[in-house]
Amino acid sequence: MTRFQKLAATTVATTFLLVVIGVVVRSTNSGVACPTWPGCFPGQFLPGLDASPNVWFEWVHRTVAVIIGVLVLGLAGLALLDHRDRPSILWPSLATVGIALFQAWLGRETVRLGNTGPSVTAHLATAMILLGVLLFVLVRSFYPARIGGRGSSQRFTLLTALGAATTYALLLFGSNVTARDAALVFPDWPLMGGTLVPPLTDATSAHVLHRWVAIAVGLIAAAIAVVAWRTQREHRWTLRLAILAGVLFPIQAIVGGLQVLTRLEPWTQTAHLALGGAIWGAMASLVVVSYYEARTTPALGRAMAGPGARGDDGDLADDASDANAPAPRTVTDTLRAYVALTKPRIIELLLVTTVPAMILAARGLPRLDLVFWTLLGGSLAAGSANAINCYLDRDIDGLMARTRRRPLPAHEVEPERAVVFGITLGVASFAVLTVFVNLVSAFLALLAIAFYVLVYTVLLKRTTPQNIVIGGAAGALPPVIGWAAVTGNVGLPALMLFALVFYWTPPHFWALSLRIRKDYAAAGVPMLPVVRGVPETTRQIGLYSILLVAISLALWSVARMGAIYLVAATVLGAIFLWRAYALWRAGSSPEASTAGAIRLYRYSITYLGLLFLAVAVDALVSVPFA
Repeated sequence: MTRFQKLAATTVATTFLLVVIGVVVRSTNSGVACPTWPGCFPGQFLPGLDASPNVWFEWVHRTVAVIIGVLVLGLAGLALLDHRDRPSILWPSLATVGIALFQAWLGRETVRLGNTGPSVTAHLATAMILLGVLLFVLVRSFYPARIGGRGSSQRFTLLTALGAATTYALLLFGSNVTARDAALVFPDWPLMGGTLVPPLTDATSAHVLHRWVAIAVGLIAAAIAVVAWRTQREHRWTLRLAILAGVLFPIQAIVGGLQVLTRLEPWTQTAHLALGGAIWGAMASLVVVSYYEARTTPALGRAMAGPGARGDDGDLADDASDANAPAPRTVTDTLRAYVALTKPRIIELLLVTTVPAMILAARGLPRLDLVFWTLLGGSLAAGSANAINCYLDRDIDGLMARTRRRPLPAHEVEPERAVVFGITLGVASFAVLTVFVNLVSAFLALLAIAFYVLVYTVLLKRTTPQNIVIGGAAGALPPVIGWAAVTGNVGLPALMLFALVFYWTPPHFWALSLRIRKDYAAAGVPMLPVVRGVPETTRQIGLYSILLVAISLALWSVARMGAIYLVAATVLGAIFLWRAYALWRAGSSPEASTAGAIRLYRYSITYLGLLFLAVAVDALVSVPFA
């Protein structure tokens, strides 16, 4: 190991130790033992020999934090000396100094505020970010400075990124349980009051959501371990880290149950978060390892670029003679290409359903800043999913007339940069929603990204004609996110709004697919018109349209809405059914069905916008139905 790698490894280990000591401090309520900062008592840095164990716990915690400060300064200095020509090591190393300083400030604020729940959660969240950045620096230092060639697929990296993101979210959910003093609202485990689905109340929601999220993250960790075992055996460290996370997770879950059964014994709290930190570390490292293993593994049928390859510090480097290399572009062209990756028109359609859901949840106008941050976080999440979708579908996009001008098939953006861009947007979305909205909406946005990328794009789109039916769940989550942004939970009206968009998606998208069915056939995508034919597609559109209108009318009763919404749902639904019926009748004629499909597709967009506008207006005006 080089001196930089040794120092990075020491800093990682010390940071993890600090996290464990911090849990000891929290579980023993030692944080308030030292009333001043940075010393324990005014004019005194070192506690007296007669000081209580709690004072020493807190003093050790602060002392180790100071040591980490020195270590990250040394790491940044070595990066400047040894790796100034490697931006992917230099800049993260410098960033750790800023993160450590911010963490120290949070520590002071935590003391000043008397260890309040939000301050302690922020302190933990920042510590985990510091640990993650340090792990990135350490792992990156073991790979070549310059990486040529396009490398193999990054699909497994996307799965590991989901695992890391959800693990981090689970840590925050757990900290939120402690912050709200909700760890013992249920005396039993694994059940909650004798059931897996207890009612969500202000007192129980934090605990219930933590356990539900833990189940979801556990399944993701298990899936990553299984996929790694099946596909990553040639990459030793990828396999080891995946199995490590998969093995540690059930152990951590059991220790979490022991917290409840032992009435929060300090050792259970310490072990639970220590294991959580270890899983987060394994997942964060796995993302970096899997990314660079794929980058350094030649793609099937493509040799690595030779000495003439261009590139800078691990950025994709293709041979100058590569016919697929993007032509020189201006900054404006590049920005336009990255914006196009996010599919702005789809984002607009998704946001149309978010604000009315927020107005319905608030039964009035929610705070404008809350609306802004929710829309920003939702836009970033949708952009993330769309950019990653562009990466995964770049091969078939090049075969379809409708999509061949997208940035990746047009060679305007490098594929690996599109992946990094998409993941970055996802991280930004989670951060924005967590900090400025709430953790529930942030996790739902993360779930939407995962569902669109993994369930729809990877698993369903190329395998079944029911792809858009099941995959439509991703596009149906924005109103639920809007509801959760206002209420902090998911109520029955939010689920009805989800069902409304869910059943709107098949007739909307199948109408489009009727128009471009030849494109899908050329790309080998088993869309319903390609596999089952036009008549069956028009029949399915009609059936789903009936379900859609029925749910829109049921929403009136479930959400206790007034006359404005009922009239709008009835009139708009009747028009939708009439157009769907006309398309159904024309199903035997390709020309007539194409024209009818275009009309229905355009109207479906109008229908959704006007229906959700009616939701908002009805909630604001509140005219009861006589």
